[in-house]
Amino acid sequence: MKTLNVDVAVIGGGTAGLGAYRAAKAHTPHVVMIEGGPYGTTCARVGCMPSKLLIAAAESVHQIEKAPAFGVYPQGEIHINGREVMDRVKRERDRFVGFVLEGVDEIPAEDKIAGYAKFIDNNTLQVDDHTLIHAERIVIATGSRPAYPAVWNELGDRLIINDDVFEWDDLPQSVAVFGPGVIGLELGQALKRLGVEVVMFGLGGQVGPLTDPAIMAYADKAFNEEFYLDADVKVESMKRIGDSVEIQYLNKEGVLDTITVDYVLAATGRRPNVDKLAIENTDLELDQRGVPMADYYTLQTSVASIFIAGDASNQLPLLHEAADQGRIAGDNAGRFPDIRAGLRRSKISAVFSDPQIAMVGETYREISNRLGNCGCFETGEVSFENQGRSRVMLRNKGMLHVYGEHGTGRFLGAEMMGPNAEHLAHLLAWAHQNKMTIAQMLDMPFYHPVIEEGVRTALRDLNAKLHLGPEMIKHCLDCGPGC
Repeated sequence: MKTLNVDVAVIGGGTAGLGAYRAAKAHTPHVVMIEGGPYGTTCARVGCMPSKLLIAAAESVHQIEKAPAFGVYPQGEIHINGREVMDRVKRERDRFVGFVLEGVDEIPAEDKIAGYAKFIDNNTLQVDDHTLIHAERIVIATGSRPAYPAVWNELGDRLIINDDVFEWDDLPQSVAVFGPGVIGLELGQALKRLGVEVVMFGLGGQVGPLTDPAIMAYADKAFNEEFYLDADVKVESMKRIGDSVEIQYLNKEGVLDTITVDYVLAATGRRPNVDKLAIENTDLELDQRGVPMADYYTLQTSVASIFIAGDASNQLPLLHEAADQGRIAGDNAGRFPDIRAGLRRSKISAVFSDPQIAMVGETYREISNRLGNCGCFETGEVSFENQGRSRVMLRNKGMLHVYGEHGTGRFLGAEMMGPNAEHLAHLLAWAHQNKMTIAQMLDMPFYHPVIEEGVRTALRDLNAKLHLGPEMIKHCLDCGPGC
């Protein structure tokens, strides 16, 4: 067996792993990256990029279907060629993956170790049966994978995960989506708009990542206008029959219903890939889910020489977070023992549904747990249903809640469903990271007519409730019509 002695070993070659490798390499030449699967990021291969390609196709269909409301009538029946849709998705997906692989190709071959790593002790890794690595410091960046009940494996190839969707050559007739989270909502709605019959099931009533009950209720209603969604279903049975799956469930009226679908899409969450690392051979302290605990700002675990980053850390499974965490963990592994706190940006997340869902800063649940008992925060709100620019574009669905602190008037966070929520969330995240007050945000310029005027309305409502500004005026003169 080959033996290597290195300063830093990075386990994983995805977004976090690549970031950690490059950051560590800035401090020492003796860095290796271990990868057992294909190089490239979850985002490029099976996540954010291919899903957005599918969503873009679905949006084009939706725009044609909406055209008559503007007095524009497309000629003839809309024809969706599933093979052409999926061909473009895969071609563009492969192009994005290619960009990532170009960066991987620039890494020296001797720094890339192929295989799956397991801990022998705090500073020793064995890669398959061919290499033993003694590392002064180690970064765990092994990513995550879809999680679903093991019994579902009885469905065979009728059970799919999001990875499988992007390998289809054509679109199916019908899909049952389990899990109305980010992945389930994005793919389920896109498939529905592309002509696939879609039903969506969840447990516990959760819709998307939302925690604000009012926004979540609005989202549940909005999605149900487009496809069947029961966010707290009771499934009686699910079994494969030939090349289909029969699902028996209690519908919303409590009556037993039976449907037959081509596929069951498991979008019930993801789990960190740490369970096959033989972590029991280390002194790492684990949380209740078996994931190594780490400092939020340094990504250092309970073992000083081991760091963790990206989806494996189970903190915020988002690409920009994985990239940030990878850089922080790799930098600290490289400069060890001179550990430094890294920049952790304000939280921002988005669901690319229609209307979009977005969250910024502290969630409603987090703020309620922290300040709710003392009544120390307020919620400002706006509906996009009568907001001027939203109505002009016939995209007038959704609502926005912004949260502010009594006394300080500081902006704490926001949850929303609405048009261009991805852009509104960025503006609010920048304000949150700069620790702005509601008054300071209201001093910023707002053009007319734009969707962002809805943000101003919500901020004015919040400022009034915090007793830091005037009461809301139904038709303010400086807003223009429909703000």
